[in-house]
Parts: sequence; structure tokens; C-alpha cells
Amino acid sequence: MPSQPTEKPGIIQDETGAQTLLGYVVDISAGDGTARCHLDIGAQHSNRHGGLHGGIMSCMLDNAMGFAASLTGDAAGDTKFMTISMTTQYLAPARGGRVTASGSIAGGGRSLVFAEGELTDENGTVLATSTGVYKRVKP
Repeated sequence: MPSQPTEKPGIIQDETGAQTLLGYVVDISAGDGTARCHLDIGAQHSNRHGGLHGGIMSCMLDNAMGFAASLTGDAAGDTKFMTISMTTQYLAPARGGRVTASGSIAGGGRSLVFAEGELTDENGTVLATSTGVYKRVKP
């Protein structure tokens, strides 16, 4: 089941085809430079073992870290960045409920930024962690 629509500033839905297809919501409303992606897990998100597919976990982490990178350019997250590299460590399965990927900036400069991400379940269990390098896309 897709996450429920919200009309709140800083909530981004259906911005890309992938976001619409998977059904996650991006939240940049906290104003703390952290981006969060929320997903209510449905049967369409599962792997053959009945857990959240690792590719979806990685996608959510990439988006959270990428949006955190975008927040270094402007508060609306409109500055475009592309993923240069990303590493993900899978720590525990997610079998249902809501998961949240959080991304924050660990360092960098004007064109490259280094990001860290963490995917947790509703109970705060860390399911996966990630690091990435993102490059600003010139207009």
C-alpha cells in the first residue's frame, strides 16, 4: 500500500517515475539538512524471502542521501545532484510496516559531497546503512 498523500511543505511525492512506482514519500521539512524517505511496505516490495527487497532499501537510501545533498544548495532541495558512488550494508530484514531512510551530509565541497544514510523500521531497528558521493549537476 503506498504512503498516504500529504499537503505539507517539504513533503515531496510523485516527483519521479521511480518514486511513484515504489510509493515512498520524501520529507525535507525538518529544516535540519537531513532528508527522509518513508515507505509503507506492501507485498509488491518484497523479495522471494518475504522481506523488503534490498534494491528498494538501496533506492530509498540513495534518494535520502541525494536529497540531503540537494539541501546543501537550497532549502527547497531543488539543486540537482547525481550519485557518483554508493555502498550499502544490509543489517536486518524488514517484513512489514513503515521504514524510513535518513540521509545527511558528512563533508565535501562545492561540487562533491559525502553523505551517510540509515534505514530503520518503526521500532528504530537499523536495517541498513550506506555512504555515498554525490556531484552537483551544473544547470
